[in-house]
Amino acid sequence: MEAFNLNILNLLCVLLAAWIGGAAARRVGYPSILGELVIGIILGPGLLGFLEYTETIKVLAEVGIMLLMVYIGIEIDFKDLKKASWPGLMASIGGFVVPFILGYYTTIFFGGNAMAGLFVGMAVGVTSLATKSRILVDLKLLNTRVAYVLMAGALISDTLALLIFAGILSVAAMGEFNAAELIPVALKAIAFFAVTILIGIYVLPKLGKYLSKLKNTSSTFFFTIIIIVALAYAELAELAGMHSILGAFMAGLFIKDNLFPKNISKEVHKAFYDVSIGFLAPVFFVSAGFMVNLDVFRTDLPLLLTVIAMAIIGKILGTALFYLPTGLSWREGITVGAGMNGRGAVEIIIAGIGLEMGIIDQTIFSVLVFMAILTTMTVPFLLKWTTDWLKRRGELVVMNKREGLLFLGANPISLLIAEQLQKDTPITFIDANQDVVQHTSNLGFDCFYGNALKEDTLAETGADTIATFVAATPNTEVNILAAQLASETFQVPNTHVLLSRANYMAGIDILELSHTTSLFASGIDVEYWFKTITNKTYTLKTDTITQATSSRSWIKNQTTTTEVLPLIIEQVSGEKHIFRFGYQLQPSDKVHYII
Repeated sequence: MEAFNLNILNLLCVLLAAWIGGAAARRVGYPSILGELVIGIILGPGLLGFLEYTETIKVLAEVGIMLLMVYIGIEIDFKDLKKASWPGLMASIGGFVVPFILGYYTTIFFGGNAMAGLFVGMAVGVTSLATKSRILVDLKLLNTRVAYVLMAGALISDTLALLIFAGILSVAAMGEFNAAELIPVALKAIAFFAVTILIGIYVLPKLGKYLSKLKNTSSTFFFTIIIIVALAYAELAELAGMHSILGAFMAGLFIKDNLFPKNISKEVHKAFYDVSIGFLAPVFFVSAGFMVNLDVFRTDLPLLLTVIAMAIIGKILGTALFYLPTGLSWREGITVGAGMNGRGAVEIIIAGIGLEMGIIDQTIFSVLVFMAILTTMTVPFLLKWTTDWLKRRGELVVMNKREGLLFLGANPISLLIAEQLQKDTPITFIDANQDVVQHTSNLGFDCFYGNALKEDTLAETGADTIATFVAATPNTEVNILAAQLASETFQVPNTHVLLSRANYMAGIDILELSHTTSLFASGIDVEYWFKTITNKTYTLKTDTITQATSSRSWIKNQTTTTEVLPLIIEQVSGEKHIFRFGYQLQPSDKVHYII
């Protein structure tokens, strides 16, 4: 028996490379997967040869893609499809079918066989959900119809791709197309989906309720249960003649938050994310870069450029074409197509399996990897250009428009700001002190009692409908964590936090990662201002801006030795905004501040 060499140093280097590549990609606004692929190409056997494709890496990569597919299934919530069911369905069909056909015939034109053509078509037809989520936050599009259609379209197209993938694998297993042999293969596939769906609907919920009643259970216990369920589903897929990732994906669809106790479910979800996305999936994507052959730029450049062009044109025009029957604007269809142009995990996983099974060769695999990288890089630019186009024409439709402001911490500073804004926007408070809650309610504000670091508490305040969240407690750490929860879980588009002067520089670095801005565009002496406002020993003043400047520059230009606390920015139109970092003050804007 051949000895198994773990080669810890190589594994360490792969993980370090994945971390560096992922961090670099996130830094410039792209998903980690792109950085992991690129650094795998650079440091792997194809170029510098610093990293090796050992048996250890191969095993971890295979486990990684299985757990990643479980996680992708967990993240899919079919309730979201109801928000844009018809447009999302049409966008996903057009955005999949048209590039699928173009990818297929492009492969045939360049001498590929039909099976390779099907794989290429499927790869250019999929859409990356993770790619768009970050971009939608950055462009402040989460509450628009475009965002709902994009999310629905991505869910449908990826699910459709996996179903077609199952069919292709079944045909590939036969060696050649035979109608007689296809019937039992199809029956096994139908049986697999029927069994897994029935288990997911009827058995797993009962299992979850039973296990939840057991004593001495922990998040570790439930994490193990998820792994067992995922492996069982993966084995069912293998028994049906399909790939294990299809079973893992189906398992993920039915492993939802309501399967286990809510407090434990959050811990399990985070642990599963850390193991799959944080550890094993990066190993797979770096190792996928190992398989890329850079010779494709020299030997098959026409094929590469044609596939990329067909992927982009097919996705955008296909989406816009199928968008027309919905009765919505064809320009919105182009915008949705631009947003769906990115590829990601599912496409790379499918291509990797095709390469492993010998359905596609290394040239086609390399083309698909570079196609995924380059098309994904176009998304932020194309989506911004097209959404700006819609805005100029007044065609960017906002759904469930967010409004109002939620303060964490009913204290002298937040109450003073609220007094300035209460005539212009609905204001709500949340505080962990019952006496403070009662006092704030007596002042005429809605105030909830509870811990804002708990999802249930924020949900009770209606955080999923507010436009702005301001964390203004004296505790900088609590402010940052609460703002992250509001932004990531409730998709609040505007989050601001109060930072103490001592923690300002450290806090700024953290805020940049979570798209949160600092209140007052600087750190402040919290205790001083609490005391000053409580004792009413301050003077309210107004400064009219004469030339364009940033909020941070305005603060720095206050040369007075007296402490200054800017509260509100009032535009010429009368619209008021909280003074925060990153705001660009224009001539005739007014800054209301206290000294």
